Amino acid sequence: MRLTTMTDYSMRLLMYVGQHPGRLCTISEVAGVYGISEAHLMKITHQLGLAGWLETVRGKGGGIRLAAAPADINLGAVVRSVESDFALVDCLTADNACMLTGSCRLTSIVSEALQSFMAHLDRHTLADLLPAPRDGAPRLRPMTFGKRPARVPS
Repeated sequence: MRLTTMTDYSMRLLMYVGQHPGRLCTISEVAGVYGISEAHLMKITHQLGLAGWLETVRGKGGGIRLAAAPADINLGAVVRSVESDFALVDCLTADNACMLTGSCRLTSIVSEALQSFMAHLDRHTLADLLPAPRDGAPRLRPMTFGKRPARVPS
């Protein structure tokens, strides 16, 4: 299984905003830190806002913040709200036309694996992804994929 880029970026966005609880973060700021297109991040921010994971504040001085405490943001629920397709094999799709349907055990094995994967995510929250709060603790380093890290605003 491979999660989509949208899910990856959603988690990065939530982690970044979760590290800055005392202020509003901007899409431009997060896009710059992670090297993500602002337009793509705007779409993700909108979807996370609709799902209730983020609060968005419009206008001058606006930005984004978590809509709940990190300990209340369940990773499995976030993934379910962002991912649109959990059909790991064609036989799990609604329009299944596989000639082996009914005589193949792959469907049940893959379904069970997906349930285990999601159950594992359900046991974790955004708080599990953030550094332990302590004075002077370094923030998560931006994922740079071989590029020099951008400065993380305070």
